[in-house]
Amino acid sequence: MTNRSAFAIVALFVMVSLSGCAAKIHGTVQLVDGGQQPAANESAQGTVVNMMNTTAAVEQASHAVTVDAQGKFESAKDRLRPGTYKVEASRIGYETDTQTVQIGKYTSKKIEFKLKKIQEAKRKTIQGSRSDEDKIINPGEVNIQPPTM
Repeated sequence: MTNRSAFAIVALFVMVSLSGCAAKIHGTVQLVDGGQQPAANESAQGTVVNMMNTTAAVEQASHAVTVDAQGKFESAKDRLRPGTYKVEASRIGYETDTQTVQIGKYTSKKIEFKLKKIQEAKRKTIQGSRSDEDKIINPGEVNIQPPTM
Protein backbone atom coordinates (compact mmCIF):
# COMPACT_ATOMS: atom_id res chain seq x y z
CA MET A 1 0.00 0.00 0.00
CA THR A 2 2.81 2.42 0.72
CA ASN A 3 4.35 1.85 -2.72
CA ARG A 4 1.03 2.67 -4.36
CA SER A 5 0.64 5.80 -2.25
CA ALA A 6 4.17 6.92 -3.06
CA PHE A 7 3.61 6.26 -6.77
CA ALA A 8 0.31 8.18 -6.68
CA ILE A 9 1.98 11.15 -4.98
CA VAL A 10 4.85 11.19 -7.49
CA ALA A 11 2.42 10.87 -10.43
CA LEU A 12 0.30 13.71 -9.06
CA PHE A 13 3.41 15.88 -8.60
CA VAL A 14 4.54 15.22 -12.18
CA MET A 15 1.08 16.04 -13.59
CA VAL A 16 0.88 19.29 -11.63
CA SER A 17 4.42 20.24 -12.68
CA LEU A 18 3.77 19.57 -16.36
CA SER A 19 0.45 21.42 -16.35
CA GLY A 20 2.38 24.64 -15.71
CA CYS A 21 4.78 23.85 -18.56
CA ALA A 22 2.39 24.12 -21.48
CA ALA A 23 3.71 25.67 -24.68
CA LYS A 24 3.85 29.45 -24.36
CA ILE A 25 4.93 32.50 -26.35
CA HIS A 26 5.46 35.61 -24.26
CA GLY A 27 7.46 38.81 -24.35
CA THR A 28 7.41 42.57 -24.57
CA VAL A 29 6.55 45.26 -27.10
CA GLN A 30 8.29 48.63 -27.06
CA LEU A 31 7.33 51.58 -29.26
CA VAL A 32 10.36 53.48 -30.60
CA ASP A 33 11.00 56.52 -32.78
CA GLY A 34 13.22 56.57 -35.86
CA GLY A 35 16.37 56.65 -33.70
CA GLN A 36 15.36 53.54 -31.70
CA GLN A 37 14.61 55.68 -28.62
CA PRO A 38 11.38 54.97 -26.69
CA ALA A 39 8.47 56.88 -28.22
CA ALA A 40 7.57 59.80 -25.95
CA ASN A 41 4.12 59.76 -24.35
CA GLU A 42 3.13 56.52 -26.10
CA SER A 43 2.18 53.22 -24.49
CA ALA A 44 2.32 49.83 -26.19
CA GLN A 45 -0.88 48.85 -24.38
CA GLY A 46 -3.44 47.54 -26.86
CA THR A 47 -0.88 46.52 -29.48
CA VAL A 48 -2.06 43.31 -31.17
CA VAL A 49 0.23 40.26 -31.23
CA ASN A 50 -0.85 37.54 -33.70
CA MET A 51 0.58 34.03 -33.36
CA MET A 52 0.10 32.04 -36.56
CA ASN A 53 1.03 28.34 -36.63
CA THR A 54 2.18 27.73 -40.19
CA THR A 55 2.22 23.94 -39.70
CA ALA A 56 -1.18 23.37 -38.02
CA ALA A 57 -4.69 22.75 -39.27
CA VAL A 58 -6.62 25.91 -40.08
CA GLU A 59 -8.83 25.77 -36.97
CA GLN A 60 -5.72 25.71 -34.74
CA ALA A 61 -3.57 28.05 -36.80
CA SER A 62 -4.10 31.45 -35.23
CA HIS A 63 -4.16 33.01 -31.79
CA ALA A 64 -4.09 36.73 -30.95
CA VAL A 65 -3.52 38.66 -27.72
CA THR A 66 -3.14 42.31 -26.79
CA VAL A 67 -0.29 43.94 -24.92
CA ASP A 68 -0.92 45.06 -21.32
CA ALA A 69 -0.06 48.41 -19.68
CA GLN A 70 3.50 47.22 -18.90
CA GLY A 71 4.13 46.34 -22.56
CA LYS A 72 3.94 42.58 -21.91
CA PHE A 73 2.01 39.84 -23.70
CA GLU A 74 1.50 36.11 -23.19
CA SER A 75 -0.33 33.44 -25.16
CA ALA A 76 -3.43 32.00 -23.52
CA LYS A 77 -2.92 28.72 -21.69
CA ASP A 78 -3.40 25.58 -23.82
CA ARG A 79 -3.90 27.55 -27.07
CA LEU A 80 -0.58 26.74 -28.74
CA ARG A 81 0.20 23.47 -30.49
CA PRO A 82 3.71 22.38 -31.47
CA GLY A 83 4.88 23.85 -34.76
CA THR A 84 6.45 26.83 -36.49
CA TYR A 85 4.88 30.15 -35.54
CA LYS A 86 5.03 33.52 -37.25
CA VAL A 87 4.54 36.00 -34.43
CA GLU A 88 3.51 39.47 -35.57
CA ALA A 89 3.15 42.65 -33.51
CA SER A 90 1.16 45.45 -35.11
CA ARG A 91 -0.14 48.86 -34.09
CA ILE A 92 -1.58 51.73 -36.13
CA GLY A 93 1.11 54.33 -36.82
CA TYR A 94 3.98 51.84 -36.36
CA GLU A 95 5.75 49.38 -38.64
CA THR A 96 4.63 45.77 -38.19
CA ASP A 97 7.35 43.42 -36.90
CA THR A 98 7.32 39.65 -37.50
CA GLN A 99 9.49 36.94 -35.94
CA THR A 100 9.47 33.17 -36.52
CA VAL A 101 9.82 30.68 -33.64
CA GLN A 102 9.66 26.90 -33.18
CA ILE A 103 7.35 25.70 -30.41
CA GLY A 104 7.43 22.22 -28.89
CA LYS A 105 4.94 20.63 -26.49
CA TYR A 106 6.52 22.26 -23.41
CA THR A 107 8.42 25.13 -25.05
CA SER A 108 8.38 28.65 -23.66
CA LYS A 109 9.72 31.33 -26.05
CA LYS A 110 10.33 34.95 -25.13
CA ILE A 111 10.14 37.51 -27.94
CA GLU A 112 10.95 41.20 -27.77
CA PHE A 113 9.49 43.57 -30.35
CA LYS A 114 10.53 47.16 -31.04
CA LEU A 115 7.95 48.77 -33.28
CA LYS A 116 9.30 51.76 -35.18
CA LYS A 117 7.06 54.81 -35.59
CA ILE A 118 6.05 55.53 -39.19
CA GLN A 119 7.01 59.05 -40.19
CA GLU A 120 3.94 60.92 -41.32
CA ALA A 121 4.09 62.74 -44.63
CA LYS A 122 2.62 66.15 -45.22
CA ARG A 123 -1.14 66.28 -45.31
CA LYS A 124 -2.49 65.69 -48.82
CA THR A 125 -5.86 66.52 -50.30
CA ILE A 126 -7.09 64.40 -53.19
CA GLN A 127 -9.59 66.03 -55.49
CA GLY A 128 -11.29 64.28 -58.35
CA SER A 129 -8.87 63.30 -61.10
CA ARG A 130 -9.10 61.50 -64.38
CA SER A 131 -6.21 59.04 -63.91
CA ASP A 132 -5.00 56.78 -61.11
CA GLU A 133 -1.49 58.26 -61.39
CA ASP A 134 -2.83 61.56 -60.09
CA LYS A 135 -4.09 59.81 -56.93
CA ILE A 136 -0.77 58.32 -55.77
CA ILE A 137 0.41 59.98 -52.56
CA ASN A 138 2.78 59.39 -49.67
CA PRO A 139 1.42 57.65 -46.56
CA GLY A 140 0.02 59.97 -43.95
CA GLU A 141 -3.16 61.84 -43.25
CA VAL A 142 -5.45 62.17 -46.26
CA ASN A 143 -8.62 64.11 -47.03
CA ILE A 144 -10.65 62.72 -49.92
CA GLN A 145 -13.06 65.06 -51.68
CA PRO A 146 -15.50 64.19 -54.47
CA PRO A 147 -14.55 65.24 -58.01
CA THR A 148 -15.87 68.54 -59.30
CA MET A 149 -17.43 68.55 -62.73
